[in-house]
Amino acid sequence: MLTHTRTAAMLAAGVLWFSGLSPAQTGAVMGKVIGPDGNPYKGALIRIERIEIRGNYKVKSNKKGKYYHGGLPTGSYKVSLEIDGRIVDTVQSARVGQEPTEIDFDLATMAERQKQMQTQGGPNQQQLEQMTPEERRKWEQFNQEKEAVLSKNKKLNAAFNAGRQAARAKDYQTAVNSFNEAAAIDAEQDAVWANLALAEGNLALTKAGDERQRILESCFAHYRKAIELDPESANYHNNLGLALAKNGMLEEGAVELEKAAALDPLQAGIYFFNLGAVMINTGRIQDAVAAFKKATEIQPDYAPAYYQLATALVGSAKMNEDGSVEAVAGTVEAFQKYLELDPNGPNAAASEQMIQGLTGKVETQYEDPNKGKRKRRKKKSS
Repeated sequence: MLTHTRTAAMLAAGVLWFSGLSPAQTGAVMGKVIGPDGNPYKGALIRIERIEIRGNYKVKSNKKGKYYHGGLPTGSYKVSLEIDGRIVDTVQSARVGQEPTEIDFDLATMAERQKQMQTQGGPNQQQLEQMTPEERRKWEQFNQEKEAVLSKNKKLNAAFNAGRQAARAKDYQTAVNSFNEAAAIDAEQDAVWANLALAEGNLALTKAGDERQRILESCFAHYRKAIELDPESANYHNNLGLALAKNGMLEEGAVELEKAAALDPLQAGIYFFNLGAVMINTGRIQDAVAAFKKATEIQPDYAPAYYQLATALVGSAKMNEDGSVEAVAGTVEAFQKYLELDPNGPNAAASEQMIQGLTGKVETQYEDPNKGKRKRRKKKSS
């Protein structure tokens, strides 16, 4: 709430007649406090400070919002309203004479004026003219802070967008530089750290030796920074898990993927499917099998996981002396499950051929869950 300062008009005191010496004259300050809700405000502290000669007085508003303090030496005073230990309104140079000086504090009106200024984006000319020096100072300070924030956000967005553009162009070093610049502007933006880590992961692929390792360590640290800022992001855990797994830290990667799966159960199968793909690409077939099995267990209706599981298992098939192929347990069943879930999928024909090659036959029908009807496939001879 902006501190409101105003100059009180002295109430008409009438004509005073003096005859010779007169006793010290006193006056009073009285008024009413209206709260932000428009109702009388009880318990507000009114501070009354004499200006010419040192003197401090105080009084609280009653249940009707009213206050009164008499016996004040005549003179000029600063009268302030304090709520919860904070000065929220001040009247400068209030003149106290023999007649009571009335000063009301209306927080509801102040709140409405501030609301109007915020809606308008700032005070209009009339409102500026109504501001006292103290209120104008507060407004100028607020405006300067606002401008500073806008300037900061402009620089942040420029650096972030430059990083995204460079990353799309596969200029990963420039992307890393731009995201680092954005992080220096505002270190509390999780998206900045996550994009920086992604760019560093790609940049590391172009390096070797100690330099590659240094960039990877930075990549892992920045993913963790993004997670620190947004611990509920399954995507950040997934990306960190894949980055770790790609670089030989399988157990650590699996832990992060487990976290991603727990945070986003609907996508859990995909997270372990991704891990399996990483294992396949790095030649870790048995680890790939474990990841694809996990994907099917977590998300039993995720067809691609069954196909990839089956193809990974094919690599472990044995050739018998008679020339027949002996598939590892679960291989054929995985191909069949894929066909059951996605009979017209992109890998349906390949699955049929693999089943025929491994068993000498193909199942004749599979249910298409998307169409709610059975699809017949012509039986092929062995």
